[in-house]
Amino acid sequence: MSDFKNSITELFGIKYPIVQAGMVWCSGWELASAVSNAGGLGLIGSGSMHPDTLRIHIQKCKKATNFPFGVNVPLLYPEIEQLMEVIIEEGAPIVFTSAGNPKTWTSYLKERNVKVVHVVSSSKFALKSQEAGVDAIVAEGFEAGGHNGREETTTFCLIPMVKDIIQIPLLAAGGIASGRSMLAAMTLGADGVQIGSRFAASIESSAHANFKSKILEAQEGDTKLTMKKLTPVRLLKNQFAQKVQEAESSGASTEHLKELLGKRRAKKGMFLGDMEEGELEIGQVSALIDHVLPAGDIVREIWKDFLKESANLCDRLNQHKHS
Repeated sequence: MSDFKNSITELFGIKYPIVQAGMVWCSGWELASAVSNAGGLGLIGSGSMHPDTLRIHIQKCKKATNFPFGVNVPLLYPEIEQLMEVIIEEGAPIVFTSAGNPKTWTSYLKERNVKVVHVVSSSKFALKSQEAGVDAIVAEGFEAGGHNGREETTTFCLIPMVKDIIQIPLLAAGGIASGRSMLAAMTLGADGVQIGSRFAASIESSAHANFKSKILEAQEGDTKLTMKKLTPVRLLKNQFAQKVQEAESSGASTEHLKELLGKRRAKKGMFLGDMEEGELEIGQVSALIDHVLPAGDIVREIWKDFLKESANLCDRLNQHKHS
């Protein structure tokens, strides 16, 4: 396939404008290196890692790929300073920040030659991120899995809104798992895509086999955005999600919700495989995922599908023009 060049591929030095999201308990060095080796940008998800664990993952990723990769860092993380030290010491070239103020760490990272991308769920925070000096923005619609925006703006609405007000490269996230949805996002103004759920159900994903099976079984309506009082998160419906919903409906305090969450629920579900009492973070697009593949095959399939759908669209438009 011929080389594709745009602002995202040139910013990161990658072949395809496809980024694998940094997902807690799913995206370690094996997944990140597999995506990078296939021509996308793999991200290590540091949100479930202590600093020493992240150091090992960066070192292993560097041995497993000669291509660029990055680290996703949720800024609310309690060990944030130590994580940033590890990232600089180990020479990770790209950092995606999320769940916090981009001003806090952007200049620190950029002064140390790290490229910085911030994840937002609204136009307002897209502008704040640009002002903070980030190199690119991920605009994530409320279809996405994991932590999400209170605004509940869908990807289809969010991408053109953000595109109209920023001057830096834009990645679309939320509800994207195929070349067809990638084409839709790029038609709306995105320069590339960030994909989570599809890669959660990959061979190299560190998620438990039970969770991968649950993703494949998911149907339309099986996920729900919860915990808007605390930090909104999209979960697969199970006994734990039901407890959260009941607590919210009865007007539970933020302290009670934190206590409910604080029992290592995400690890219990996604990493250890408890499908009822664990927290299962996944996007609405899980309803379209029906098989587990190697991450490299997913990258190549999405790109091939993107080119095919682009050509099909051109053909349909030409037929219409000449009819």
